[in-house]
Amino acid sequence: MTVPTNGARAITEEADFLQLKAIDHVHWWVGNAKQTMYYWWKAFGFKPVAYSGLETGNRQFASYVLESGKIRFVISAAYGPSSEIAAHHLVHGDGIKAIALTVDDVEKAWRETTQRGGKSAWAPREEADEYGVLRTSAIQIYGEVLHVFVDRNDYRGPFAPSYRPLDMPAQSTGLAAVDHMVGNVQLGKMNYWVNFYHQVMGFRQLLHFDDQDISTEYSALMSKVMQNGSGRVKFPINEPAEGKRKSQIEEYLDYYMGPGVQHVAMSTGDILATMSQLRANGVEFLRVPDAYYDQLPERIGKIDEDMAAIREMGILVDRDDEGYLLQVFAPPARPSHRVHRGHRAPRQPRLRQRQLQGAVRGAGNGAGAARQSVGGGEWGMGTGDQPSLRFPSFPPSSFLLPSFLLSLFSKERYPWKSPPPPSPGSRCTS
Repeated sequence: MTVPTNGARAITEEADFLQLKAIDHVHWWVGNAKQTMYYWWKAFGFKPVAYSGLETGNRQFASYVLESGKIRFVISAAYGPSSEIAAHHLVHGDGIKAIALTVDDVEKAWRETTQRGGKSAWAPREEADEYGVLRTSAIQIYGEVLHVFVDRNDYRGPFAPSYRPLDMPAQSTGLAAVDHMVGNVQLGKMNYWVNFYHQVMGFRQLLHFDDQDISTEYSALMSKVMQNGSGRVKFPINEPAEGKRKSQIEEYLDYYMGPGVQHVAMSTGDILATMSQLRANGVEFLRVPDAYYDQLPERIGKIDEDMAAIREMGILVDRDDEGYLLQVFAPPARPSHRVHRGHRAPRQPRLRQRQLQGAVRGAGNGAGAARQSVGGGEWGMGTGDQPSLRFPSFPPSSFLLPSFLLSLFSKERYPWKSPPPPSPGSRCTS
């Protein structure tokens, strides 16, 4: 794939020719669709809404669709060893194959991106059933991941042809929307993919973190955040940086056997309520020493949330002049899986929902412009215009991010600081 590099737009300016509306769905290719569906259903409160498999005429794979708020996950696993899904799982384990984006015109989206250097995965096509016509097209991005363009304007089915509706009650945990999804790429490839999103997708660079911003004594990374014109779709891109030991990004690339989606950040409106429900469902969280909380009031000042609840739940806190951040991390669900939780609270009603990498930024109360380092892991704000991310002081082994990392956030009190605007399935068994 050859991506043009001499566009006239500055990296901080978007073109927005795709007019992306939202993330339509995230498609996981896994070893066992039913078990994975059950995990998201019972532990995270997603509601299963559709199914495709042998019973619906699909003899290739079992697939479940789950929803929570505006989040839609599709979980698919192969019926046989010779399928593309099975081959993908053999190499990578459970992982994200496709990030689908809602558009009004899949042909235009495909044409605009492929003419700018994007590599086609499939040309515009239609699938029809009694519910109407679903239109899609797709391009390749880093690793084996795809961006699928989806037009549902003439489709009213539960998800797509061959899927039938499900009615399975679920207890919501308050997860509301996908805030962003992070891609891990090889050393030296971050700027290539940043340029891809800028030139091919019409995004602009929102933030830039170097290895001084995101590092521990042992591990470091570099990251740039790309965002579409509406601000609703954000894709940070990470690459390894040198440290005393192997970067967590390099470990991900080794364990996942190549580039891929490192984590999904989701939003919640109430981190305390969401964490309480997740813990009741059996989801565990990492903790820092209690001494961290003894020093917390002096370091961050007054916050709206109950400090005793913050301590009891092990939530980390950081503050700058525009607000404060709450975040919490969960341990790996398996050797190659790590989960983060978090939430941001509203600073102004007009602000969009923000990241859920386990974080909540609350309204500021004059804490000063300098970053308040409060230990643990946090999105700390530097004295300049951009935040700096510091990882928690857990043992080095806790930074193993093999094949997938999940992250939770919520939209309310704290926006990403942005530059000034440029101008005015394993087999399913029943």
